[in-house]
This record gives sequence, C-alpha cells and structure tokens, in this order.
Amino acid sequence: MPEGDTVWSVARRLDEALAGRVLTRSDLRVPRFATADLTGRRVLDVTPRGKHLLARIEGGLTLHSHLRMDGAWRVFATGERPRGGAEHQLRAVLGNAEFTAYGYRLPVLELLRTAEEERVVGHLGPDLLGPDWDAEEAARRLAGDPGRPLGEALLDQRNLAGIGNVYKSELAFLAAVSPWLPVGELPPDVPERLAVTAHRLLEANKARPDRRTTTTGRSGERLYVYGRAGRACPRCGRPVRKAELGDRVTYWCPGCQRGPGPAAP
Repeated sequence: MPEGDTVWSVARRLDEALAGRVLTRSDLRVPRFATADLTGRRVLDVTPRGKHLLARIEGGLTLHSHLRMDGAWRVFATGERPRGGAEHQLRAVLGNAEFTAYGYRLPVLELLRTAEEERVVGHLGPDLLGPDWDAEEAARRLAGDPGRPLGEALLDQRNLAGIGNVYKSELAFLAAVSPWLPVGELPPDVPERLAVTAHRLLEANKARPDRRTTTTGRSGERLYVYGRAGRACPRCGRPVRKAELGDRVTYWCPGCQRGPGPAAP
C-alpha cells in the first residue's frame, strides 16, 4: 500500500495538472456516481490527507479516492494515449484542455460535499505531511493503548496518518525496539521520538523517486531492514528476519532491537 510520502507525490502531480483548470472531461466509472457530470467546473486543489486524496471541485464538491494496495492515478497530456493500466481497470477520468488524469483500480472513489470531508478523513490522527502535524498529539495517541504491539500502533492511521509497512519496520529499527514490543514498555520519550523521526523521514522522501531511510550513500542500502531478510543488519551484523505482525510482513533485527519477537506458530 502506498505510504504518505507516495500519496503526497501523487497529490502534487494531480494538483499541478488539474488545479485552477476547468474540466472538459469527467467520467466516474463506479455505479453510484456513474451519472455525475463535473464538466464545466473548475478544480480548486488536490490535497493529500494521510493516505487519502481529496480533489476539491468548484460548487462545493470533493472527489475522494484511496489507492490502498494497487490503485494508481496517472497524468498524461490531453490527447496522449494513457499507459499503465487496462481500459477495464479505469475508475475515473478527469481532463482539461491540457492534461487528463486517469484513476486505475481505485478501491475507494466517491463524490461528496466538501463540507462533509470529515466523514471520510475525520478519524485520522495528525497528518505527517499536513499543516496540522502535531508530534506531541501523535505521541499521545501512540501511547494510548499500552498493551498494543508497536508495529500495529504505528500502522493505525488514527494515531498518525501516513505510515505504512516500510516506515513501520524502519522506525522500529531506528528506535532499536522490536515491532512486537507493547507500547507501554517503551521508554517514556520514545513515542514522541518516533513521531518526530517519522515526520522527518516522510518530509525528506516526499519528493524523491527512491525512498531512503539510511544515511549511507552506498548503493543498495536505501533501507535498514525492510526487504532485507537474510542480509546482515547494518548495526550488529546479524541476519535481518521477517515475520507476520497482524496481516503484514514485518522486518526486524533480533540482535539489536530490544523486545519480543513473533509468537511461535
């Protein structure tokens, strides 16, 4: 599933192509909104909220989408043949005289009143890349369920919005604690340090083509543990391991990340 920095980048591309321009093409290919016609309306902005995308349209409307595992928005010059998905995978087309945006495999696509946006994003915690970012509040939410494994708490968008599976594993490694460690067993300063680090990493990566959490410049070492099962931990040299945490694959180093590992099957 795309993480907050990826969604921010998608929103920026859509905003650059659509904002301030009048729609000359509108096609929402979901049954509930198939008859909606947005042509003649100006797109005001496209804004990310955690992993959600909000395209605000003249007349008090918002087109809300979420990419989840394999959704995608792609932008092409109007008249150019779109690439990156089959015709039957299209769920939305928004076009103007210069650019056309195509939404493929979008599992969430709905048109709502802008005044009702809180209905779809009001449950989210502080947005790591949003103007409302509040590290102290995010830390308070992270620590709110002491018995919950850290990895699950980090993925819960109600705590802080924008973290996905990659950052979950990388943040636990940087804090030198196991993703299975209950948040109540973390040192008191760790929740806020995790929130601050998450914000720093997403800010640093939001405009990069290749995500990086490491500080080394050596090729192939962009991430510390994610996707590196069986390879040497860059901190202690022991093999990085992977296991399921909830329904998500998690990477960690049992040598230098304090706390329990996964329960035996």
